Amino acid sequence: MRPAHIAAILEREFRAAVAGAHTPVMLWGPPGVGKSEIVRDLAARAGVGLIDLRLSQLEPTDLRGIPFREGPRVEWSVPSMLPDASRHGARGVLFLDEINAAAPTVTAAAYQLILDRRLGDYAVPDGWVIFAAGNRQGDRGVTYAMPAPLANRFTHYEVEPHLDDWVTWAHRNGVDARVIAFLRFRPELMFDFDPARMPVAFPSPRTWFYAHRALEKFGDDGALLLEGLQACVGKAAGVELKAFIDHMERMPDVDAIVRGESQNVPDGIDLQYGVAAALVRRALRADRASEAPTVYANILRYARGFTQRELGVMLVTDLQRCVGRPLIDVPEFSEWADSVGELVLFDRGSG
Repeated sequence: MRPAHIAAILEREFRAAVAGAHTPVMLWGPPGVGKSEIVRDLAARAGVGLIDLRLSQLEPTDLRGIPFREGPRVEWSVPSMLPDASRHGARGVLFLDEINAAAPTVTAAAYQLILDRRLGDYAVPDGWVIFAAGNRQGDRGVTYAMPAPLANRFTHYEVEPHLDDWVTWAHRNGVDARVIAFLRFRPELMFDFDPARMPVAFPSPRTWFYAHRALEKFGDDGALLLEGLQACVGKAAGVELKAFIDHMERMPDVDAIVRGESQNVPDGIDLQYGVAAALVRRALRADRASEAPTVYANILRYARGFTQRELGVMLVTDLQRCVGRPLIDVPEFSEWADSVGELVLFDRGSG
């Protein structure tokens, strides 16, 4: 399932918690696909706390607590890392990451916490949801087969990489536009993981963000940049990205385009992807109250100049996913929509 749909499901689960209708959710997927990021983004958007417990690093007593004597009885101390409404807030996300990499004794301790929302006298606050994530056994990670009693305590979703969703996330999080343009140009490299080969560095949503970081650190030194990119996404993909970035120096003047000055659409397909990603990034920096409508209008005019109309549609679709309704409200949007005729702009997941 694509990340945008997973995010929508988790958001509804979060809203359902207060009404007592929340069901714990287990996210499955290969390494680097963005499972943890989806959960973190939900907590950030909702403005609530996130407690991330890596069960693979815990002992059973870390969940159950340590026993102590209270008169003739033995009581259990409540671990401070578990959600507490007075300390962590009335609503939040308890995230059990790497759950199937934990030792069976730890997952057994989590059974009651997940199903009954209790551990002894401790109870998870009503407004808190329980999400979990783990790699599949075929991904060659450190995993245990999930016991049936534990699996039966979750609803299960498999997260699959999706380029459109990643591009929207990348624009909103300031990822270098050249990385985004490259993946639009070479979409098959968005995720390239073969567990049979046991790669050390490989292309994934996570490592493309690392490539963005490499550009920030090593962008002024070509030799270091190549090494840095290969360290993130592997040798072959790193070489391709470096060559693509070098070619981007021939791009037209993006600032002139957003000012409405005449600029030709470049002939090279790679440069067209490059200018499209750069224009989306420039639009996101525009001041919504004053500058944005003019910037949107000029980009829409420029989009009509793509000889391959699909690339113009891609540019406007990415822009709409990032800025939303204000783009559609610009008068030039209707003119652009008429110019693309039968081509479809939006899909159900564009939101």
